[in-house]
Amino acid sequence: MRCPEETEDCHITTETREGAAMACARVPLDEQQVTEPGPLGKERTLPALHPDRKEERCFVPYKPPPEDGSPAELEQFLEHAKFITEDLEWLLALPHDKFWCQVVFDESLQRCLDSYLHHAPRGLDIATPPISSAVADMQRSVHRAVFLTFLRMATHKESKENFFTPAVFGEIIYDNFLFDIPKMLDLCMLFGKGNGQLLHKMIENIFTQQPSYYGDLDETVPTVLQVFDTILDKCGVQCEGAAAMEPMKLNAHKQPTAMTMSQQELVDIILYLCDSTTTIHAFLEIFPAACSSFHSHGFLSRLTSFYDTSVPDLEKAVRKRNLEDKTLREDLWKRLSHSCRKMVEMAHLLLHHTCLQPILEGRENMLTFAEELLQYFTSFLAEKRFLVDYDEQFPIADDVSLLQQALPAIDETRTSYLLQGVEGAWDSVGRQKPQGRAHNQQASSAHLGAAGGAAAGGFEPQEVSESAGGSVRGAEALLEVPRRGNNGEVCPLSAAELDSLLSCIKDLLPDLGEGFLLACLEEYDYNTELVINNILEDRLAPHLDTLDRALPRPVKEDLPTVLNNRSNVFDDDEFDVFRRDQVDMSRVWKGRREGEGVREMLNDKQHIAEQKARYLAYETVVDEVEVVPGESADGFSLDDYDDEYDDTYDVNQVGANDLDGDSLLNRRPFTVPQILRKGVKEEYEVQDDEEEEEDALQNNTNRDQFVQDPALLRERAEARRATMQQRKGFRPQRPSNVVGQPKGQGQSLETFLDRRKKEANKNRTANHNRRSMADRKRNKGMIPS
Repeated sequence: MRCPEETEDCHITTETREGAAMACARVPLDEQQVTEPGPLGKERTLPALHPDRKEERCFVPYKPPPEDGSPAELEQFLEHAKFITEDLEWLLALPHDKFWCQVVFDESLQRCLDSYLHHAPRGLDIATPPISSAVADMQRSVHRAVFLTFLRMATHKESKENFFTPAVFGEIIYDNFLFDIPKMLDLCMLFGKGNGQLLHKMIENIFTQQPSYYGDLDETVPTVLQVFDTILDKCGVQCEGAAAMEPMKLNAHKQPTAMTMSQQELVDIILYLCDSTTTIHAFLEIFPAACSSFHSHGFLSRLTSFYDTSVPDLEKAVRKRNLEDKTLREDLWKRLSHSCRKMVEMAHLLLHHTCLQPILEGRENMLTFAEELLQYFTSFLAEKRFLVDYDEQFPIADDVSLLQQALPAIDETRTSYLLQGVEGAWDSVGRQKPQGRAHNQQASSAHLGAAGGAAAGGFEPQEVSESAGGSVRGAEALLEVPRRGNNGEVCPLSAAELDSLLSCIKDLLPDLGEGFLLACLEEYDYNTELVINNILEDRLAPHLDTLDRALPRPVKEDLPTVLNNRSNVFDDDEFDVFRRDQVDMSRVWKGRREGEGVREMLNDKQHIAEQKARYLAYETVVDEVEVVPGESADGFSLDDYDDEYDDTYDVNQVGANDLDGDSLLNRRPFTVPQILRKGVKEEYEVQDDEEEEEDALQNNTNRDQFVQDPALLRERAEARRATMQQRKGFRPQRPSNVVGQPKGQGQSLETFLDRRKKEANKNRTANHNRRSMADRKRNKGMIPS
């Protein structure tokens, strides 16, 4: 077979000619035919994808680095890993058709790739002894080669000449199990850091070319939910209410709990939880389209219920149990905190991509998405612990504000109730809401970070460039540590709350001094989880690193006692127990004194005798003073008294009516003397007589009416009430009209309303409630039964 561009002097192999011819034709690989020499030397035509075109090469399975690090095992690992690296590099160098023949028909290659996904070290693995640089370099080489192999396997079009028919490509990868949901989960877990965009394109292309993977994902979600049930079953607890998938087992109370199970079982459960939550979160973060499948199975409700049910028991077990190794306690606490954060972030991813994102994009039925989001937030109110942790990382008030801006028609009462419930959740769990929320959202998404990768031998997921010759660099998370908030100089917590926070930290880190812990709490807004995490990861602020970690708590100065400054009228009396060591108890008794009856106590007239003796003493003193005639007992002479002096000033008010201005206005009005009245005398006399008669009549009336007329008093009170109501703007009450017009002539609206009001309130008056009132009196013992 000759290429049109081939000349007489061009000497190329048969395989090269075939490749050039196919390139010229630009035919999909699944439709190409190739001619090869047969067994007896005859040429035969085969499809481009045929088992006979596979090269005979054995790919060895992957084995992780040895834990003990003996020289023989390390050498065996290096040799084993070198074989894998060379084989995968050979595979990647094959042309398009040869590569896919090897991938589809070589079972040893699939076993090799599956073994790496299963046994490759994660950044969350338990700490192992440090390894040599040669082992770390070899591990990175294998890591890179495996990722590039999966990347090429997920590409259906490498160039204009090398490509698949999309539908056929989807059938090939699906029918030959080149990819499945567990493999995608492991790929996201191993290669997610630093390679998120490449992984997103890979997985999105796989689901696009083969939609059957969505059905596999729907079948996988119940298996993921089974992880939560397994952990709850091992801990001896179970979700309640709608979140429970099956009823409580009868022998559930006999199962061991987190406090009674063995140490190894507790370690296994926390490792299982940490690995599961990290893997699911990585998959949802890299491929957000999967959130709809998880959302349709009620994953969010199960997750929140599991969080509030299991996390407190596991935290209590890690803090309270007497573990053999101190470093093991710290490692378990880090993993449990990491799992909690990942579960909260999973919930946020689900809510964002299923509810918030459609609202931000302005899709149809925005009100439906907003209603669903508020419904989920309202359901969180029952899960106090989860609600507080979620609100700490992703403030619910921000999402509510976003909804109010996008949809002003949202019910204000419902949002207010939701925000008040969030505040109440913070109070119910005994934690203080941080003042600044920006730094909390920038906190670590993974508590283990680079320390976890170094503990696991330095095998952090590596970032691989798109080209085969790209450089490889570690993708370590640079975590921003929250700093001191605007708390001022005064501690915002009470003494009891501060002691509770200190005891919580000292249960996990008993060697640290309370003074050092107080400084850390003040620096990190009294967030115990953040303090513990930063201490374990050696990521404290510089000024805290210089402090002595055994620094004791500063001693408080004793305040002066109140008794020393007390001032009371009963100080130093015979019953002052604060200043007397002994009190005459014979003068103190409770109730009636012994030996005294009621009659004796009533007939006791001792107080009368004491009063008589006191008056007699006064009379005796007066008798002893000698009184001289003409003088008082005080020695004042009666002849010195001048009655004329008092009479002189009885009438005159000296200076009483003095004013700064005209004082003549305050004098008595001028009255014409009677001698000068003459003609007008009779008029004045008649007027004076009438005034005297009126005064006498008024005096007689007031004297006779000792009790005024009640009707007159009621009229005056009614007038005052009407004046007051008019002044305040009250409208007078309309008179009730329940009689209305005769039957058959129709009734007005006022009559109808008055009759309904009377019917609704008639049991408040008259005899309609006499039975209930009789029962009430009987209960109080007022009437006999």
